[in-house]
Amino acid sequence: MNSSALPRHVPITVAYRGGHPENIHHGSLAVVNAQGQLLASVGDVESPLFTRSSLKPFQAMPLIAQAADRYELSDADVALLCASHNGEPMHVERAAALLARIGAGESNLACGSHVPFFFSTNGITPEPGARFNRLHHNCSGKHTGMLLLAHALGAPQGGYLDSHHAVQQEIARSVSHFAGVPVGQLVRGTDGCSAPNYALPLRSLAHAFARLTLEEPDPVYGKAPLRIARAMSHHPELVSGQGRNDLALMRAGRGDWVSKVGADGVQALASFSRGIGIAAKVSDGQLAPLMVAFVSALDQLDWLDAESRSALVSLIPPPLKNAAGIEVGEMRAVLELRGA
Repeated sequence: MNSSALPRHVPITVAYRGGHPENIHHGSLAVVNAQGQLLASVGDVESPLFTRSSLKPFQAMPLIAQAADRYELSDADVALLCASHNGEPMHVERAAALLARIGAGESNLACGSHVPFFFSTNGITPEPGARFNRLHHNCSGKHTGMLLLAHALGAPQGGYLDSHHAVQQEIARSVSHFAGVPVGQLVRGTDGCSAPNYALPLRSLAHAFARLTLEEPDPVYGKAPLRIARAMSHHPELVSGQGRNDLALMRAGRGDWVSKVGADGVQALASFSRGIGIAAKVSDGQLAPLMVAFVSALDQLDWLDAESRSALVSLIPPPLKNAAGIEVGEMRAVLELRGA
């Protein structure tokens, strides 16, 4: 894989003003079954693209495979370990309780802190003087899982984000296994939460998500893949939170979809009943045009019915209006899946 060549994205969503194209959003999308067959695509599905938080199920994989019973992890706990959460009380309290099981706490997390996504997502301003800590970080669940894995491996908690740490070595093997990319060929970067992250072709990311849906145990990770996917699908509110796209997508799937967004315009989803994964990227990193294209792809694949379409309305931007309230434009998907 050439990690430096620019991906060959194509237009997937266009914002129109007065019926004329104004802003063109480029991207790519892959549809792959659990056997690795590319079923449909648009754009560039072979160039490595950073997965960001869509990688979280595979970062949690070694812990769930090796030590889920040891730490008495419930499905709700597993969902939080894979979350890009809102920092709502249900997220913060569960992360703190998990850390307490190994005698750790908020100060052990190396993810940093930020204002919880709950506020920006839902158009709410925090109360004056409100204070937030690392548990409110959207990746605190993932980092909690990494600390649990360090404890399970008998490895130091300190330095758990170093690429040479036992935790990150286990995660690299997990990513390699599910994506079908040798460890030595993985393209590595650093995520917004300071954890190592990997760039994968969308084809590989979609295949990895499809493999989460398989009923038969994985030869390396046993029943962990399906357990992770089912936990996320059953507890979408813990994976994301109020107003978030993963919550909307998994509720629209009514138990048949597992979904995970990644920062800067990445989305992955898989269907249990179909054994098929989808992975998409919008090149400018904007969530709204990504969701417009993604919902269109689901429609083209005939995965949507009236109920699911209704559940996904919140992901589609309303018509653009100016300050006088006059409707002046709209955003529409323009991708056409090949092979669908």
